Amino acid sequence: MLFSPDKRWVALILLCLGDLMIILDTTIVNVALPSIKSSLQFTDTSLVWVVNAYMLTFSGFLLLWGRLRDIYGHRRVFLIGLSIFTLASLACGIANTQSVLIVARAVQGLGGAVVSAVALSIIMNLFVKDDERAKAMGVFGFVAAGGGAIGVFLGGLLTGAFDWHWIFLVNMPVGVIVFALCYALLPHSRRENDPGHLDLGGALTVTFSLMLAVYAIVNGNQIGWLSPWTISYLTVAVLLFAAFIFVERIIRGPLVPLEIFRKGNVATISMVGVLWSAGMFAWFFLSALYMQLVLGYTPMQVGLSFLPANVIMAVFSLGLSARIVMRYGTKYPLFIGLMLIAIGLLFFANAPINGDFLMHILPAMCLLGIGAGLSFNPVLLAGTAGISQEESGLVSGVLNTAFMMGGSLGLAILASLASLETMRVVSLGASHSVGLLDGYQLAFMVGAIITVGAALLSLRIREGHTHAPVH
Repeated sequence: MLFSPDKRWVALILLCLGDLMIILDTTIVNVALPSIKSSLQFTDTSLVWVVNAYMLTFSGFLLLWGRLRDIYGHRRVFLIGLSIFTLASLACGIANTQSVLIVARAVQGLGGAVVSAVALSIIMNLFVKDDERAKAMGVFGFVAAGGGAIGVFLGGLLTGAFDWHWIFLVNMPVGVIVFALCYALLPHSRRENDPGHLDLGGALTVTFSLMLAVYAIVNGNQIGWLSPWTISYLTVAVLLFAAFIFVERIIRGPLVPLEIFRKGNVATISMVGVLWSAGMFAWFFLSALYMQLVLGYTPMQVGLSFLPANVIMAVFSLGLSARIVMRYGTKYPLFIGLMLIAIGLLFFANAPINGDFLMHILPAMCLLGIGAGLSFNPVLLAGTAGISQEESGLVSGVLNTAFMMGGSLGLAILASLASLETMRVVSLGASHSVGLLDGYQLAFMVGAIITVGAALLSLRIREGHTHAPVH
């Protein structure tokens, strides 16, 4: 066992603290995007890469970091990844060009992937009793789901009080503290009799496949959806993904043994995760832009607007969600939570150009907070139900990868749809603000439809519990 029983909850807090710092950087930049755009002269479409550069390397190398953890031990790999993330945060904070910021964000994602590759699998192995695991997953679920909204909140506070550089520089002291705690508390470990095979081919093909697909989607509005370049990028992306599947079938020690998708609810929850995260990133990314660019909110006001959702998710995560799961299972709380998220997105899809906070923003934030707080614990528990301890690390990596890939592709598609609709409306003679509003409304509507799809898929999950012993 990695930790003695009396240290399990201390370990949970430590792992969640590290994971929170990583997840914050997925969305903390959202409120600062207008400031970053103005400071470094980004275009509307290229600005998406400030978010996606982080998400792509995070999702692409998540499984590889999990494999390195199995070979070299969780403590060593965790500390290396945390160091990379902290140093990359410094580079982001002092960046003065577009290319430096995007490259530093990509390196941040590379370092951040290790934390998620380690944290969830350790938590699942530490808490094997149903009631304890539900409580632990509730806390971790708040970090994973609520961390996105907290990131927008903190991003607004830091950008409003200082400037956008501080949303990255704040990671420096936090990273040092987390490193010290991990170094002191996490024990050395190394798997015995591990063959030590690394599937670099699998990690590279799936990462570059996703990057090319997102690049083609983000730039489709500018260079044309039927242009040779767009078609070429998408074709190569599909071929690389096919190469990834082929490699995983034939290689010894693949990143993702394809038979894992036949076990438990892994396949279903992976698909739910892709759609769920697309809707959630529509919320984080587009609502922040709507409030700033259409309603004229300051970064501080945008951050405070996310506070109700943060409070609601905290209430669910710190006990309420666990009690709901223990009483009603995972399927129906997950379905209801996803439907509430969809309804919240519909509120944003109908928000007017002069939207009022109490009438249009607050109800949407409350619905999204309840939906996220209600659904994230069940989605984690359903995804790992019936999975042995030996496979828990692999499954957690697969689920995390599905969530991040869904967020990356979903955000690229929805941002491109919004931009395309904005250009169409402006070309008809409307003002830029009206064009932005119509673009965001379309993207929110599509996000709501996608989330309804995730809710319907969730009805296919099979209830089950894992009682694997801790070794």
